[in-house]
Amino acid sequence: MSALHNRISRKLLKERILNDPTPRTTLSFYRYFPVADPPAFRNAMYRSLKELGVLGRIYIATEGINAQISVPAYQLEAFKSYLYSIKPLEGVRLNIAVQDDGKSFYVLDIKVRPKIVADGITDPDFSMEKKGAYLDAQAFNRLTDDPNTIVVDMRNHYEYEVGHFENAIEIPSDTFREQLPMAVKMLEPYKDRNIVMYCTGGIRCEKASAYLLHKGFRNVYHLEGGIIHYVHQVRSLGLTNKFHGKNFVFDQRLGERVTDEILARCHQCGRPADTHVNCANDACHLLFIQCDECREKMKGTCSEACYEFIHLPPEEQKKRRAGISRGRNIFNKSRQRLEVFDK
Repeated sequence: MSALHNRISRKLLKERILNDPTPRTTLSFYRYFPVADPPAFRNAMYRSLKELGVLGRIYIATEGINAQISVPAYQLEAFKSYLYSIKPLEGVRLNIAVQDDGKSFYVLDIKVRPKIVADGITDPDFSMEKKGAYLDAQAFNRLTDDPNTIVVDMRNHYEYEVGHFENAIEIPSDTFREQLPMAVKMLEPYKDRNIVMYCTGGIRCEKASAYLLHKGFRNVYHLEGGIIHYVHQVRSLGLTNKFHGKNFVFDQRLGERVTDEILARCHQCGRPADTHVNCANDACHLLFIQCDECREKMKGTCSEACYEFIHLPPEEQKKRRAGISRGRNIFNKSRQRLEVFDK
């Protein structure tokens, strides 16, 4: 029986993908449905996707599946056949990446989680059975032209910062679990208006729409397939595009260019920039926006302390990194300065 986990160095796997000329397609999908035995479901899927050469990140829980993956182009039809053979996933929408170099993932990770998107909801009466109405791109454009409509971005602050829909309200937070109660409080004065929610691929805004209905809101909608599906639709149908800037994505690319507008600024010098990077100091790994000039000057680091750190001898770096866990380390634009790594 083949191993059900990766056993090869991730550094080596990344080098392999970067040097592999095989065309790959990056896509995402999700579906809320009851999974009776997540570990068994996970193991069966791992075996099948491994054989197809699929890479990426998949979360499975009793509430469903959430996947961001890349598939060898020549295996795409075989992948679809396998996926649609799973009855609850038959016909599930596949969101093809807007901008793709095929280098989005370099390992296959399939994990069993309590939720497919961490929401912090503990109310036993909450259910995903009642959720907001879907909007396609045409309906989204039409409804958001209505002055009685409130557009709500259900992504994190660093996603909103580089790109968002016209007139969208930001729920300024680092995580989705923080956003849900904040959204209810912020939107309370607009309870009788049309509430249109959106996110990257649809999974967060679908749950958020159900949560708002659970909290007594009435006219709640969410963008089907999220920003990714919307961009494909407006381009293929020749519709007006209401999304501006870059769409942040959770893979090696860290963003898909939708329009040429630069909405954000470098977190170090303040010049217009919208490229997210992780600090080159592995003991920091802060996610932040850095322009080309600062990247060259700072060698990809977020601070003078990290710049000095990466120039230490490798053994000294390893010694100082021991026992340090940064977890979710993200630059928050509300802070006055970057968090500095303490040597």
